[in-house]
Amino acid sequence: MRIAMWSGPRNLSTAMMYSFGARSDCAVWDEPFYAAYLAKTGLDHPMRVEILTAGESDADVVLDRCLGEIPDNKSVFYQKHMTHHMVPDFGLHWISQMTNVFLIREPAKVIASYNAKRENPNLEDIGFMQQAEIFDQIANETGKVPAVIDSDDILVNPEEMLRKLCNHINLDFQESMLHWPKGGHKDDGAWASHWYKSVWESTEFSKPKATETILSPAGAALQEEARPYYAMLYKHRISLTG
Repeated sequence: MRIAMWSGPRNLSTAMMYSFGARSDCAVWDEPFYAAYLAKTGLDHPMRVEILTAGESDADVVLDRCLGEIPDNKSVFYQKHMTHHMVPDFGLHWISQMTNVFLIREPAKVIASYNAKRENPNLEDIGFMQQAEIFDQIANETGKVPAVIDSDDILVNPEEMLRKLCNHINLDFQESMLHWPKGGHKDDGAWASHWYKSVWESTEFSKPKATETILSPAGAALQEEARPYYAMLYKHRISLTG
C-alpha cells in the first residue's frame, strides 16, 4: 500500500507522519516534492539551500520513487505530500495509483501557525485551493470520494480517528500509532530544525487547545479566501461521532 497524505502546511501533518512511522510495517517519506518545488518556482523558503542540497530536484525522479520499491522492506509506504508543492508542470496523472487521504485543518489555525514561522503567507502558500483541486481530480478519476480527516478530530480522540481512518483505507490499526519516540524521526526532511521543534518534543498527539485564534487583518482576509475550500472538504470528512 502506498498512502499519499495530502495536506497543507501547519496541519498536524508531521505528527501524522510520526504516527504512521511508528507502525511496524510502514516506511515514511517527508514532503517528497519539496526540493523540486523550490527548484521549479525559485521561491525563497527557510533553509532553501539545505533543502535543495539534500533533496531531489527532478520531479520525475521523485515520482518514480513514489511509485517504486517501498523502502526498508516494508509493506506500507506513507508519503507526506504538501498540496502546494504540486506545481502544474509536475502533473498528477499518477495519483489514482495511490491510496489518497486528505488531512484538513481550520484555516485560521493554519494561518496563525504558518505566520509564526514564515510571515505573510498567501493562498498559494497554505495549500487549501490546491488541496480541493487534487481532491476533485481523484474523485472524478476514480468515481469515489477519497478519505478526509480533520486534524481537530484527531486531537480530540486520536485512537478513535486513527481506527476509523485505517478501517476506511483497509489497513489494520496498530496501537503503536498512538506514540512515537521523542526527538523526531530518522526520515525527517532537511527543513525539520526550522519547522518541527515543537513536535520533536512530543511523544503523542497533543490535547486540543481552547485558546482563541487571533489573526491580523491580512490573516483574516486570507482566512476568508481559504474557507470555501476547507468547507468543501470538511463536509466529506470521516466523522468522529458518526
